[in-house]
Amino acid sequence: MIIMNVCRFPWKNPKSLLVLALVLLLAIVICSTYVKSPEGWRESTMSRNLVFVYGSLKQTQPNHHWLTDKANGEGHLRGLATTEEKFPLVVASRYNIPYVLASPGTGKQIEGEVYEVDEQMLSRLDILEAHPKYYERKMVKARMQESKEAIDCWIYLLHHFRPELLELPHLSTYFSKGDFVPRDMRDIKGPEYWSDVKLPEGL
Repeated sequence: MIIMNVCRFPWKNPKSLLVLALVLLLAIVICSTYVKSPEGWRESTMSRNLVFVYGSLKQTQPNHHWLTDKANGEGHLRGLATTEEKFPLVVASRYNIPYVLASPGTGKQIEGEVYEVDEQMLSRLDILEAHPKYYERKMVKARMQESKEAIDCWIYLLHHFRPELLELPHLSTYFSKGDFVPRDMRDIKGPEYWSDVKLPEGL
């Protein structure tokens, strides 16, 4: 049947040949989008939420499993990046938690990892960071280290922080030295320890 239909196609009609060429070109574009790599389908269907992580969510760090757990949603690493603006990255509180303080222009440009995540994963990260009561998710500009591409991405910042936090050493990158205390191992839960780093009006 297919051979008969091909034989009946008006090959000598220029308009018909043009239509056929456009159809074939469209098919090639669609196939290249979804078949060219194992990531093709996921990249084309995932909402473009770029998240810059600088602390315990990075690879090899204590909370990285949040980004790899499929129950939390979809996410994959885009690469290493550096913030365009300077921020104070400090380690503070009784649990040695990394914070980027909401004080742009102070500190250093921060190195981190950028992940592309879907809406479900983004909402799970909001839960982990207790956004907006503890950290606040804000949009910042960063530059991918390999491609040099400038991007807009989400970052979790600490607002209403205690001024003395600015006197702590400012880091450009963070890796836990084993002193970070994961949430499930903290003897004080929830906002009770937030007062270590936040002003009363921010609690």
